[in-house]
Amino acid sequence: MSGTMRDLIQGEADVDDEENDESFDEDTGEPISGKSRINGELDDSSEEEEDDDDEEAARAVREGFIIDDEDEEPEERERRRRKDKKRRRAEREEEEAVLDEEDLDLIGEANPEWERKTAAQPKLKRLKRGHRDDGEQHRERGLDEIFSDDEELDAPHEFERGFARPDHHRVDEFADFIEEDELEDEDERQRHQEEMEVARPRERGYVGGAEATGLDKDALDDMEAIFGNGEDYDWALALEDEAEAREAGDHNLELKDVFEPSQLSEKLLTDEDNQIRWADEPERFQLDRLPYKNLQITDDQFKEEARWITSLIWPKKQLHSDLQGPFTRAIGKVLEFFVVDEVEVPYVFQHRKDYLIHATRLRDNNNADQDEIVVSAEKLLNQDDLWRVLELDLKFRALIEKRNVLEKTYDNLKLAAGVGDPTVEAMLPIAVTMEELQDIQDYIYFQHSTEIKDLAATNGELKEKRRPGGKSTIFDRIRRGKAYHLVRAYGITPDQVAQNALREGRKQYTEDSSLTPIDLADTLISDSEFNTGDGVLLAARQMFAEELFVNPRMRKHFRMSYYIMGVINCHRTEKGLRKIDEQHPYYELKYLKNQTFSDIANKPEIFLKMLKAEEEGLLEVKVSLQSEREFRKQLFAEFASDNFSELADAWNDERQKVLDIAFEKLERVITKGVKESMRTECQDSILKICREEYSKKLDQAPYKPKGMILGTIPRVLALSNGNGDPNRDAVCWAWVEEDGRVLEHGKFDNLSRDERSREAFVELVQRRKPDVLGIGGFSVETHKLITSIRDLVAEKDLRGADFEDPDSGEDRSEPLEIVVVNDEVARLYKDSPRAAIDHPTFTSLTRYCVALAKYLQNPMKEYAALGKDIVSLSFHPCQQLLPEDKLRKQLDTAMVDMVNLCGVDINEAIADAYTATLLPFVCGLGPRKATAVLKTINANGGVVNTRDELVGDPDSGKLPVVGPRVWNNCASFLSIEYDSSSPTSDYLDNTRVHPEDYELGRKMAADALELDEEDVKAEVDEGGPGAIVRKLIKDDEQEKVNDLILEEYAEQLERNYNQRKRATLETIRAELQQPYEELRRNFSILSEDEIFTMLTGETRESLCEGMIVSVNIRVAKEDFVIAKLDSGIEGRVEPHEGSDLPDIPLNRIFQMGQTAQAKLLELDRRNFSARLSLREEALRVPFRRRVDHDPGTWDAVQEHKDKEELREKDKATGRTQRVVKHPLFKPFNSTQAEEYLGSQAPGDAVIRPSSKGNDHLAITWKVADGIYQHIDVLELQKENEFSVGRQLRIGGKYNYSDLDELIVDHVKAMAKKVDELMQHEKYQNGSKADTEKWLTTYTEANPKRSVYAFCLDPRHPGYFYLCFKAGQGAKVNAWPVRVVPNAFELLKSPYPDMKALCNGFKLRMMSSDPNRPR
Repeated sequence: MSGTMRDLIQGEADVDDEENDESFDEDTGEPISGKSRINGELDDSSEEEEDDDDEEAARAVREGFIIDDEDEEPEERERRRRKDKKRRRAEREEEEAVLDEEDLDLIGEANPEWERKTAAQPKLKRLKRGHRDDGEQHRERGLDEIFSDDEELDAPHEFERGFARPDHHRVDEFADFIEEDELEDEDERQRHQEEMEVARPRERGYVGGAEATGLDKDALDDMEAIFGNGEDYDWALALEDEAEAREAGDHNLELKDVFEPSQLSEKLLTDEDNQIRWADEPERFQLDRLPYKNLQITDDQFKEEARWITSLIWPKKQLHSDLQGPFTRAIGKVLEFFVVDEVEVPYVFQHRKDYLIHATRLRDNNNADQDEIVVSAEKLLNQDDLWRVLELDLKFRALIEKRNVLEKTYDNLKLAAGVGDPTVEAMLPIAVTMEELQDIQDYIYFQHSTEIKDLAATNGELKEKRRPGGKSTIFDRIRRGKAYHLVRAYGITPDQVAQNALREGRKQYTEDSSLTPIDLADTLISDSEFNTGDGVLLAARQMFAEELFVNPRMRKHFRMSYYIMGVINCHRTEKGLRKIDEQHPYYELKYLKNQTFSDIANKPEIFLKMLKAEEEGLLEVKVSLQSEREFRKQLFAEFASDNFSELADAWNDERQKVLDIAFEKLERVITKGVKESMRTECQDSILKICREEYSKKLDQAPYKPKGMILGTIPRVLALSNGNGDPNRDAVCWAWVEEDGRVLEHGKFDNLSRDERSREAFVELVQRRKPDVLGIGGFSVETHKLITSIRDLVAEKDLRGADFEDPDSGEDRSEPLEIVVVNDEVARLYKDSPRAAIDHPTFTSLTRYCVALAKYLQNPMKEYAALGKDIVSLSFHPCQQLLPEDKLRKQLDTAMVDMVNLCGVDINEAIADAYTATLLPFVCGLGPRKATAVLKTINANGGVVNTRDELVGDPDSGKLPVVGPRVWNNCASFLSIEYDSSSPTSDYLDNTRVHPEDYELGRKMAADALELDEEDVKAEVDEGGPGAIVRKLIKDDEQEKVNDLILEEYAEQLERNYNQRKRATLETIRAELQQPYEELRRNFSILSEDEIFTMLTGETRESLCEGMIVSVNIRVAKEDFVIAKLDSGIEGRVEPHEGSDLPDIPLNRIFQMGQTAQAKLLELDRRNFSARLSLREEALRVPFRRRVDHDPGTWDAVQEHKDKEELREKDKATGRTQRVVKHPLFKPFNSTQAEEYLGSQAPGDAVIRPSSKGNDHLAITWKVADGIYQHIDVLELQKENEFSVGRQLRIGGKYNYSDLDELIVDHVKAMAKKVDELMQHEKYQNGSKADTEKWLTTYTEANPKRSVYAFCLDPRHPGYFYLCFKAGQGAKVNAWPVRVVPNAFELLKSPYPDMKALCNGFKLRMMSSDPNRPR
């Protein structure tokens, strides 16, 4: 492997060399060596081998990523290894030579003049340390500690002496719990330090050496003479080192040795990812076809696939019947491109367009003078169809794979057991769906179960796939026993019945037996199995019904009948009876019936909602036949005997019983399959809608500045007030140049009224000359900003940049345009990690402005930069009912289409990470290959000069960026800017023309310039292959290509080379005149409704006239009231709509700040205003959404019965339904409240009636997903039974004066505490069992560490578990933590925040340890 390529690959796994970084002691500020930094002291000798391994591993990491072992000579490598071993051995000897405190004391007694060199310590601290004879055993801290987030105790004296041998004392299990909190008070900090000194174990150390010990050289020589110098056994240590080296071998460190598998998978760096990255096959093809990697499709199957796909797409195309033949051939050709040529959809659509069009040549009868031929072209397939073909190709591969398995199974049965089954042989080759293949598989495993078992037992090649609940054993016994004679006596086989039902061949008639069913059964009694006639009859009945049930033809008949005559009915469950009220989103489904499949196809979201409601237990969705009785009757006619006698009637009665059993089974399995098929179809329909919506968003060119061509990037000044009021709060702004750089940003205070701010805005506009002003925001207040800016622009006559008038040729300007920008991407960007990296110093609102500006400059890039967050955007109201992976895949195909339509400047992508986000969507590439492309190009020098360079250039030392097949896919979609001054630059590299067609382009250029062959040869010899096109551009004669007659040229190519290039020639002509012309639509300006939804969050469905809404009174005058809706819209109440009582001033009824219910009479979406009514009479009329149902599709009778039933139940309870005038009040029970809050955010609450009576209220609030706390509120000082008490008490402890205060100071306060705990680093997002497992795993990895974590207690809403484990051998314990307003309670002690809670827990643990000295 060359050094350059090796550097490239190793570049993917750069690891920081942190071992050489110098750290400092927090107290003394002295440097700490790398080794002492691991734990501040030396490990004892029993652990030194492990330390050596750790150090060796760390060194291996450094060497594996930095040192190129291949460039090192073996002798040098061996010498270095011996040197390292010797150094480590010297370190061990130095450690062993260290004297402990007792040795030092003895030296002091023997040499009174010798003085121990210790750091001066205050006497008080020394005395305190003296209390501790037993200290804490040293805790090993090594590489394990990379997983620990607990900090060490401060130990300044431990680091001052370098290496030291610790005392072996008791392990302090809970020392790890202590966090180093910042203590503000100096006295408190001093006291804390003294406590830590008491808690700190006695650990003294000593570094050997003459100076440190105070011994002279003679004394040291005497010691060496007595004890030796430790070198006597060097030979043994050397042998040990060599053995270790041989055992370790040469190990090349890989990414998987350093990183977790999940990390590698997330970063697409696993071995499988690397295989995809470097394989010369389009990445998306590799991923899609991975399950069918070993599947080989024969030529016959390939032709069958073309017919199969045609049968699925053709019915929806609505083309003339004469085009079916060409259409099938087009499908076959597209499949050939995908499977044989391995080119992706954009390539086929761009460079094989002629095969998607059916052209016919007709004689022009209107022109009598000339015999002119007119070409008529019919488009057969569009780009969406190509994606559909690709999707169906995968489905066909799955079909073929399953069919091959079944064929192999059947062939094995034929060879080994001599099985011959006409049903399998007839049905298997014509099976075209997975359901039909599954039917055949069920049939084989039922009909031939004995042979399959024998075969599996004989050679083990075939294993029975026994289905859950299968009864093959009992049916095998019936098949082998006498009872099967009765099955044959039914006079017709199950397969013949099915053939009759399908009208296959001539009708098979039923023959009656000479005995009645019971008489025949009596003759077939068996002692071992069925010892009564009734038993034999029942067994035969069950057997025949089962054979009917598994028969593939019968299932096919049922399935076809359900698809043709099936209807869907909804039946509410008992749970749904109360829960689905008229305001519930599922009410439109509650009594829906007789929905045909065509009805469902027109409204696919309806069926998905039905299935969702069924999953939630609210509805039962049943598929039935429109005329089931007629269907049963017809089926029985195919089974029954035509004879007229008592004997025939007895047998027909028996056949009817068999049919009833089989029908029930068939109905169950077929309806289940039909529902799943319909689910898939409905999902596909909505996925298609989502894709179309996304395509519309992507199909926007940059905002076009006045006087510029489409595609020109504008210079943008973007402003936003966020949620603030522009009349009071600051307005942030950002100036973004056309190259995407943010050159200036700031804010204007009170832009609407402050004259200085207005002048500053005018100065900015006049200085920068923006092409457009972009505005966005999060609330209705932004509408005020828009109005204010428009007024200011008009008042000051602010104009955009100058441009040349196309008519007069003079420069002129127009008033500056203000655009309200779609902010769906900006809202996701402003607080994202990407924004923090791009603009670390900007505020969130300024980043939002930057994103608005960039959206105006290129919407496609903004959407591409979202990455996986793209599914967070809304494309359809029922989008949440779709599988996320399917949605993401569909959205990606839309992005692939648009990116390849526009192309990507490869050199710009190398230099700009923002543009590089488009690379994964380029034809042939993907996220893995895109990273490899960038790295390889950077290794090649960071610039691409020609498209040919991408496949490598050995002469200039360029590595191949992609393989030939991937290059063929991506070449024409990666553009390289044409440089007329560079002789190697090719104009065609900056066009949509594929390199395979460059010769056609050059030929067209030569013909346009009217050059003969000699002229062409002279130009090419002088300037290279691109000289002709270069000359065309240089002479500015591109327009001449319009004079070429391409039709004749296309005919010549097809006749001589069998290449259909008519559409390709048109593309070349267009690209020669304007390379990569902007083909996207103009920038889409938001409509009034879209702006209204963006600023309010309300749609026409969520807010419309007639609704009863919650409002907050802002102004209350005698003759009018101004109120604000939750969405921020201001509404006005006229005098006659304020009260039912005449002549009462409205300000006597309503006060400022009061919350009330109002009826929405009129809504002005342009001006964000509304007209409201507060009259009680108007509020008594509930809002009912108008739903138009076709006759016979709504069960009005059942609806009326249910309402009466609910009314009777309310009467039976003896309580009147209570109503409280508060926006959070809902007439719910606890279950309904939980269901309502299910889709709300954590912390949201519902006030509802209490079952304890009218002097109580209940509040249900959402603690977390699936966890709700119900709070009982006692009402005191009530004026009457139904009024709200003036004093509200919770738990006999908390008192509030009104509901608003209770919600804010109690519920919201607790919600804030819950959020604080769940955001804490010690919180584990899982069950208690998961948390305990995590603690156990952690302590296994860190045996001497103690650890704790918090998790939710779902059984007790409002409580958390504090789980802890004091070391590997300890058991896991858990203490309850209760959330109360503004605090946490642990063992009945309140703590104001998480820091106090954690420290309180640790102190309790330390004080509860009986062995801990106090």
